[in-house]
Amino acid sequence: MRILGIDPGTLNMGYGIVEEKNGGTIAMVVCGVISLPQKMPMEQRLYALHTELLRIIAEFRPEEAAIEEPFVAGNARSALAIGRAQAVAILAAAQGGLPVFRYMPTQVKQMVTSYGRSSKDQVKQVVKLQLGVMDLPEASDAADALAVAICHLNQRHLNEVLKRGY
Repeated sequence: MRILGIDPGTLNMGYGIVEEKNGGTIAMVVCGVISLPQKMPMEQRLYALHTELLRIIAEFRPEEAAIEEPFVAGNARSALAIGRAQAVAILAAAQGGLPVFRYMPTQVKQMVTSYGRSSKDQVKQVVKLQLGVMDLPEASDAADALAVAICHLNQRHLNEVLKRGY
C-alpha cells in the first residue's frame, strides 16, 4: 500500500510517499518540498501546486492520500492560505482517483511519536527511525508529510483491528 502524505502550504508544500511492504515494514518512496516564490500571485502558486501534485501522483502511483488539516492559532491570514493549499491537494488527489483522509496535527504527532505535542524535530527523528533513513530534506515540511503518511498507515491498522473486534 502506497500512501501520499501532504503538509499543505502555499509557499512550501511538503509531500512524501511511503510504502508498506509485506510483513509490515514501511519504506520511503520519495519526499520533498514544492517551493514557490512569495512574489508569485496566489492563483499561479495554487495552479503550480496542483500541477506538481498531479505529476507526483502520476509518477509514483500512490493508492491513498493523507493530508494534514490546517492549524494556525490566531492567524486568520495563514489559516486561509493553508486552507487554500489543502483544497488544492484534495482536488489533485481526487483528480488522481485517490481516496483522501485528513488528520489534525496533534493526531499525526500522537500516531507517529505517541505524544500529541511533540516538536517538529522529534517528529523528524521518529520518522527517520521508522523509515530507516539517515537523512531527510532540511525543510521540516517533507518530514511532516511523511509523518502524515505514516499516521494514515497506523490509523488504517487500528481501524482493521477495531473492525475485527479485537
